[in-house]
Amino acid sequence: LPGFHQFEWQPALKNVSSSCSVGIINGLAGCSSTVDDSPADTITRRFRYDVALVSALKDLEEDIMDGLRENNMDDSASTSGFTVMIKESCDGMGDVSEKHGGGPLVPEKVVRFSFTVMSVSILPQGKEGKVSIYTEPKPNSELSCKPLCLMSVDESDHETLTAILRPIIAERNAMKESRLILSIGGLQRSFRFHFRGTGYDEKMVREMEGLEASGSTYICTLCDSSRQEASQNMVLHSVTRCHDENLERYEIWSSNPFSESADELRERVKGVSAKPFMETHPTLDALHCDIGNATEFYKIFQDEIGEMYKKVSPSRDERRSWRAALDKQMRKKMKLKPVMRMNGNYARRLMTLEAAEVVCELVPSEERKEVLRELMRLYLQMKPVWRATCPAKECPDQLCRYSFNSQRFADLLSSNFKYRYNGKITNYLHKTLAHVPEIIERDGSIGAWASEGNESANKLFRRF
Repeated sequence: LPGFHQFEWQPALKNVSSSCSVGIINGLAGCSSTVDDSPADTITRRFRYDVALVSALKDLEEDIMDGLRENNMDDSASTSGFTVMIKESCDGMGDVSEKHGGGPLVPEKVVRFSFTVMSVSILPQGKEGKVSIYTEPKPNSELSCKPLCLMSVDESDHETLTAILRPIIAERNAMKESRLILSIGGLQRSFRFHFRGTGYDEKMVREMEGLEASGSTYICTLCDSSRQEASQNMVLHSVTRCHDENLERYEIWSSNPFSESADELRERVKGVSAKPFMETHPTLDALHCDIGNATEFYKIFQDEIGEMYKKVSPSRDERRSWRAALDKQMRKKMKLKPVMRMNGNYARRLMTLEAAEVVCELVPSEERKEVLRELMRLYLQMKPVWRATCPAKECPDQLCRYSFNSQRFADLLSSNFKYRYNGKITNYLHKTLAHVPEIIERDGSIGAWASEGNESANKLFRRF
């Protein structure tokens, strides 16, 4: 638990709660509050960000010393130039009501904010380039994902969420400008922190970056493409959005300098319609990407069972019967119980060649079967690239072929599934096809930066 170690910041942090007995503090500490805010202090508890980071680094003390020794740098010369890379995650979870008991009345939803120390590197004196001395081996385990703030808020309640996260953001910004002096291995060493907010699902990213909700025509949190464009040109897009640009666009949106109509203005700012309040690192969330694409395949399977490509507009009952057939087949052959909402485990079982074969048994036409198999084969070639912690090591061949595979996948969709992708495409499918290679080239990995650690820790938190 944080609140135990001696450390200092140079220069001292601004905007940080001055409470020094730093264990678990009122979540709004450091926010200049007014009398009207009184109930809010009952709904959030957190650690002071810097104290939590210190505690996480002290936990890694031995690993850091081992890393220095392996690189022959464990002498007193290497006391400065350390860089720590932090992954931030934040996720809402519904229905946490007390099942029996008469506690205080709190909202039935909570939001958890947590961070993971991804790597520690050092810039040795007189040398070019950084040397990595520690890399988190399991960046998606709940064990490496340290909780920072727990709030009883609904993640859709934008105002309350921003009010509660504001002190955290203030502390994070203060830490970017300063260095931490901390004793590691018996010597005072100085650390700088880089923060990357990547452990957010699309809903949270849109909320934090001021974009319209996910049903918007601007379907991507990484580029300015509209749904129509993305369905026609599935592969060729590049990452353009960033926090600063979103802020500029919000200024344009709120001041309307060119006196445009609402539609023109919206087209100009590409769907930025609220003030971005927290910087996220534009990436793709591998876990939700899996789930989103599996949902899409599940629907494609139903359409193929009902030979949708021949029909104009099937009735609701027809569609229901296709779904029932699919569920029954899945349960019989794959022991897969139907789920209300697609989850990670179902997605992993559904997206296999075995599942595709089982579905093909219900598809009447031979050539459609072949198309389905081909789709699944391509998808399984692409998937490891955005799931792997280090794709260049774990699946170099698939990484090389990714652009080719995604192009082929897009061709299949736009030719054989025209009925489904005419002018529409789902957000995650667009990102899977268009943005993966670029993000990997920039960050080295997508899977390692996913929100999974935070999601699996939600399960533990529910226990509390």
